[in-house]
Amino acid sequence: MNHMIDTQKLKSQISEKEWQLRLDLAATYRLIAMYGWDDLIYTHVSLRIPGPEHHFLINPYGLMFDEITASSLVKIDLNGNAVIETPYEVNPAGFTIHSAIHSAREDAQCVLHLHTNDGVAVSIHEDGLLPISQTSMLIHPHIAYHDYEGLALDHGERERLIDDIGDKNLFILRNHGTLSVGQTCGIAFMGIYFLERACSAQIRAQAAGKINLPSEEAIKTTQEQSVGMFDLGKDRLAWPALLRKLERHSPDYKI
Repeated sequence: MNHMIDTQKLKSQISEKEWQLRLDLAATYRLIAMYGWDDLIYTHVSLRIPGPEHHFLINPYGLMFDEITASSLVKIDLNGNAVIETPYEVNPAGFTIHSAIHSAREDAQCVLHLHTNDGVAVSIHEDGLLPISQTSMLIHPHIAYHDYEGLALDHGERERLIDDIGDKNLFILRNHGTLSVGQTCGIAFMGIYFLERACSAQIRAQAAGKINLPSEEAIKTTQEQSVGMFDLGKDRLAWPALLRKLERHSPDYKI
């Protein structure tokens, strides 16, 4: 697939704010690929564009994450229709999950979904994510769960997704994968980073043998220390550092 996008024409059709959001979202896709969390052309990250229309940006279905650029992102409405001409399609399962959360959560500007080996493994585990590492203890109060219903093609599942995530920022989709939401791409990325690290630590610990459990007091203290970790601005140091890293390795995301 090698569609050419006229970047200058696109810029003439959108606001400077939307272009900046496209840069952030394209960077998020490239960082996912850089960290090895992509799954061929599958899984999705979406970003809502401010305004009453509830338009959001999502990946062009068929591109690898390390191919995605700011101009190739597809702008769609809550019915899955492209609102700017594009040669690309949208993954219908991605539309179901993301449109549900975007429609219900004003604070969920960015919705990030993965199928990593360790994330899927923890989603399969009966107890889900255990509060056994510092990272997992920090994020434990912020996690919700949703039972598997099959490929997310049934729009009727959207209400159950909304009910299950509630006001949480991290979501474990049972037998499926992980998901993070945030007011910015940076916050959503930091959330999935912590969740994936916690999942990997758990899988390695369980494979290694007997687990050393922290005290209930330590778990409670750490969970209390996590209050506000998804607030706006919490990505102010890590996100710029990640963008500098991306600039060194894959600067063409800005096209």
